[in-house]
Amino acid sequence: MERAGIQLLFAGTIFSSAFLLFLVQPLIAKQILPWFGGSAAVWSICMVFFQAVLLAGYAYSDWVTRHLRVRVQAALHVGLLLASLALLPIVVRAAWKPGGAEDPTWLILGLLFATIGLPYFLLSTTGPLVQSWVARTPWSTQVYRYFSLSNLASLLSLLCYPVLIEPRSSLWQQAWGWSWGYGLFVLLCAGTTLLVARRWPGAAPLPTAAADTGKPPSWTDGLLWLVLPALASWLLLAVTNHITQNVAAVPFLWILPLSLYLFTFVLCFESDRWYRRGIFLPLAAGVLVLCAFGLQHHIGSDVRTGLPIYVGGLFVLCMFLHGETASLRPAPRFLTRFYLMMSLGGATGGALVGLVAPHVLPAYYELGIGLTLSALAAAAVLYRRTWLRACSVALAACCAFFLVVQINGDRSDARQLLRNFYGALITFDVRRTDPADNVRLLSHGSIKHGEQFLDPLRRREPTTYYGATSGIGRALAAAPAEPRRVGLVGLGAGTLATYGRSGDTYRIYEINPQVFELADSEFTFLRDSPARIERVLGDARLALEREPPQGFDLLAVDAFSGDAVPVHLLTAEAMDVYLRHIRPDGIVAFHVTNRYLELAPVVARIAELKGLHAMLVSDDAEASKWLNPTDWVLVARDAAVLSRGPLRGAASPVATGADARPWTDDFNNLLGALK
Repeated sequence: MERAGIQLLFAGTIFSSAFLLFLVQPLIAKQILPWFGGSAAVWSICMVFFQAVLLAGYAYSDWVTRHLRVRVQAALHVGLLLASLALLPIVVRAAWKPGGAEDPTWLILGLLFATIGLPYFLLSTTGPLVQSWVARTPWSTQVYRYFSLSNLASLLSLLCYPVLIEPRSSLWQQAWGWSWGYGLFVLLCAGTTLLVARRWPGAAPLPTAAADTGKPPSWTDGLLWLVLPALASWLLLAVTNHITQNVAAVPFLWILPLSLYLFTFVLCFESDRWYRRGIFLPLAAGVLVLCAFGLQHHIGSDVRTGLPIYVGGLFVLCMFLHGETASLRPAPRFLTRFYLMMSLGGATGGALVGLVAPHVLPAYYELGIGLTLSALAAAAVLYRRTWLRACSVALAACCAFFLVVQINGDRSDARQLLRNFYGALITFDVRRTDPADNVRLLSHGSIKHGEQFLDPLRRREPTTYYGATSGIGRALAAAPAEPRRVGLVGLGAGTLATYGRSGDTYRIYEINPQVFELADSEFTFLRDSPARIERVLGDARLALEREPPQGFDLLAVDAFSGDAVPVHLLTAEAMDVYLRHIRPDGIVAFHVTNRYLELAPVVARIAELKGLHAMLVSDDAEASKWLNPTDWVLVARDAAVLSRGPLRGAASPVATGADARPWTDDFNNLLGALK
């Protein structure tokens, strides 16, 4: 009975630490994501931070178990646990808000370290440290099952947040709830630590433990402990980037690959029955070729084929990589070194994709590189079997060939390929039968951000989402005849500048400097416009909060077409900012065209809260084959403004749920907005 109680305490400590470890990731990311424009790259940077601190935690666990006796370990660890309570609750201070022009990478890493650094560090130490203590007990043979338990807790935490926690609680409640949970963890962990110190006070550090007679691992084993998890982490982020940017811009899609990644850990370390080399090796070979082929073929970008190929491929490849890692697990006395090398590998893979790739690769080529390296890793694992090693090298050559084809295809089709923290941009020309219909396009993955006719006579013709019958086109036509001030949140190719007249001022807010660069070099909307063009680089809401009132006749908020919706532009507090900058008879126009999210009721509910009037203009764009169907929600203080001539008959009320909770900076629910 006592043994069961001790095991339950160990399990509860490990489970709670892993659950909180993964719960804090979306919680803290949601606090900071709006500050950096809602970019998917923010999540990649957060992942790099989480993996780096996890590495530090594993290094700490390895060092203390090898150099300190149990009672000294207990004193040190309990002291750190108590000190970490001083950082609660985990709320990011407003002083960390970006100014606008700086590189966000180091700012994000700094604010994460200052806000959750020590609690996250201690949560990350729990798994290997407690398992090293379990290795001293009579039930040490079960030690690796605790690693499987920790990954199961991480998976449950990841799924609970968007489904159960986010829709039912504000950020403030989430931060305090997590902080109370962390306090409970501190009690459990301190109790476990003191119990071990009392029951096994004389136990020596692990390397000299007499009960463990396992032979030291070879240097090749140690290298594989590093390389295989690094490639799994690499593939996780690379597949996530690919499916969210190039396949389907669906909110919450990133949860799927991360869940499968964690699930492979659960299976591979629960027992040896789940991973069978004879099954997963040929499967891995097949998906390597299929995924590499799909990168330069339409099947890889079609959601019906691309999603199952790459998500399924990630599962198979992670089963292979994690299964081979689990087969190399050492005797318990080398446990902390094993986890340290795995963590170092995960952090390395994450850093290469999250930090290095955006600065050295012009497009999303890291997935093709990762597939090639995975095939080479298989050759290293199978080095004793000559023909399998040769097959693996041939697979690597095949993946490299398809990568070269992908790169050459991009270079031949694209005029410009640019990439930075905010994603990859591409411009290319589309030639049609009638030369007058040839166009140049700007896209960010699967999202089109602008299009312009190449014919000089048609260059100022509105295209895509901005036709004369669209909500924004009608709102501009309904604006006062005198010179207008127009604010644009989100530039794209600069299409809306075609509506500019002599004497007008168009003030453009854009977070990505490369968008300005391409709008100037690849498109002529801005320089052809008779209006005066003003530019503001940085997050639009932060810039508007700092600026004096601009007196806009129209403020167009056009930033909600992708999967990473900048929620901070769609809250009650954001509406207050917009209202400060528009004239009494001005309009705030929200572009809510989105394949996956129903955002019109969100805007209308905020308008109701503020005593404003909101109307929806849905345009089927049947009058022109060069225009896209659009939805724009127009918000004004005076209902008469929304019934002016061009808007009369085209605008309709927006239905909102009676119990729908308005989005604020403290509460929003993307899951509830899914179509």
